[in-house]
Amino acid sequence: MILSRRPAWLPTVAAIFFGALTLSLGNWQLHRADTKRALQARFDRAAIEAPIVVQVALQDDDLFRRIRLHGRYDAAHQVYLDNRLLDGRAGYHVITPLRYWHGETVLVNRGWLAAEDRRAGPYAAVPVGEVSVEGIVSHARQRYFELSAQTVDGAIWQNLDLDRYRAYAGAALPDLLILQTDGPNDGLQRHWPRPDTGVAMHQGYALQWYAMTATIVVLYAYFQVKRRWHRAA
Repeated sequence: MILSRRPAWLPTVAAIFFGALTLSLGNWQLHRADTKRALQARFDRAAIEAPIVVQVALQDDDLFRRIRLHGRYDAAHQVYLDNRLLDGRAGYHVITPLRYWHGETVLVNRGWLAAEDRRAGPYAAVPVGEVSVEGIVSHARQRYFELSAQTVDGAIWQNLDLDRYRAYAGAALPDLLILQTDGPNDGLQRHWPRPDTGVAMHQGYALQWYAMTATIVVLYAYFQVKRRWHRAA
């Protein structure tokens, strides 16, 4: 039986292909890290910049911008996100939909409310009539740890599930949420931490891909040297 020999050029082509692939994936992860870092910088600038008055539907490009909206709150669909901590104290995030600009709707995180009496439940009064809301645009799809299978108890929710909320309120909502930064003296605290956009995660992935590229180069060089040594022997 005649065994077919592997083409001599095959290892070289394979090394070039997989080396280029892993290198490009590493570069892509670094690009993603740079993009996320730019978003974090935008969030930092939003803390000191004057708000932009928005009179159109919000878009993904508005993420982490400081804006001002004029509209009316929908008090009937206000919900409270449970188990939110501030300075070691338990409380709620108060989420209220705001109707603005020709019926567009966006969720507003109006702030943190202390959990004073669990038996009575949370209560945050909703401003009536036309309001002006200033805040920073953030992601609406944020996952939290749910303490039980019962994730909704009336207006008290464990988690802001956007699809669930759309069905609950019967409203079309963007994947965005306003972190309110102004407001009346209503007992709500509005201290928003700098978001973790995953820069370190992308940098870690890039390092792994670059390590694979280096491994491919080292192995290719080793076997090439070994092959030539056997030929010379």
